[in-house]
Amino acid sequence: MQAEGPPSGLTAHSASARPQPQTPADITARSTPAIVTVRTEDGLGTGFVVRKDGWIATNFHVVRGATAVTVVFSDHREFPVVEIMNANRVHDLVILRIDAKDLPVLPIGDSDRVRPGDSVLAIGHPLGLEDTVSNGLISAVREVREGLSVLQISAPIAPGSSGGPLFNDRGEVIGVATAVSTQGQNLNFGLPSKYVTDLLEHPRPISMELFSAAMLAMQRAQSQERKRDIPRHALTMLNGCTDAHKGLIFKTLKDAIEIGAPLYNQGKLAACYHIYEGAAADLSQRLPRSCNGPKRALADGQRRAAKLSDAGDQAWAMRDSIDGVLELLDRSVR
Repeated sequence: MQAEGPPSGLTAHSASARPQPQTPADITARSTPAIVTVRTEDGLGTGFVVRKDGWIATNFHVVRGATAVTVVFSDHREFPVVEIMNANRVHDLVILRIDAKDLPVLPIGDSDRVRPGDSVLAIGHPLGLEDTVSNGLISAVREVREGLSVLQISAPIAPGSSGGPLFNDRGEVIGVATAVSTQGQNLNFGLPSKYVTDLLEHPRPISMELFSAAMLAMQRAQSQERKRDIPRHALTMLNGCTDAHKGLIFKTLKDAIEIGAPLYNQGKLAACYHIYEGAAADLSQRLPRSCNGPKRALADGQRRAAKLSDAGDQAWAMRDSIDGVLELLDRSVR
């Protein structure tokens, strides 16, 4: 299964052999054949070819919980993922394998050479729009915790671009787009490419079926063990809310749970989170300024969730916020 010799794209360029700086247009033209859409039952992401014999890198959260994953190339060829070659949940990275040969491969650069102020180019498929290009700078290299650093970049990363490559000005992949902060402008993040290299150098292949079953079992166990943090609000939070407003809040949040909870139980954590977050956003628009207390409580949940990188944690942060408002409504009618 594993090809002989070093995997394509792994060898760092020597100082003398490094390619010359290229324009964003040149990098895009050379790279797009190796950038793919990663499609699951409930969402889209981006990935890129790291070995010509069918290995694809993307974010772990793009495929977590999926029972089937399809890789789509720019020429519209589609391949089902047959194996997970390696994965790291902490780094939010996974290597997929499809049955394909002689694929175009993106060169992996040395992310340890990245410095704040370096130029960066992101190519992704936001909302299914293929080969969307944005450029900017490396804003910072941040140590999130021991053993995990991230690249903060000014190049925008839109939904659907998760898992896409981040290039330096020589056309080398120095990171993987992974997250967007909604708490400030242009707070976009990527994972250093050295984490991709580590996965490629130490493959641990399992079938797609086994991977899906293992992830689902793990998610169910985590949900059973999770400690809830449901806020308890004062009844005065409902001041200014009419019975009609309370009814709207109750129905909207209950409907969100009826849709979101089954998605979570199926392992579709990101979809569950987006249902909960969408319900809070909907109420923020529909409730008047006079009924501001519940809006404020749900907004607190949105802010907490936005700071988290794990979709399961985000879903539970929103669920705790929703349950806190529902418990308040229940007390108000006793």
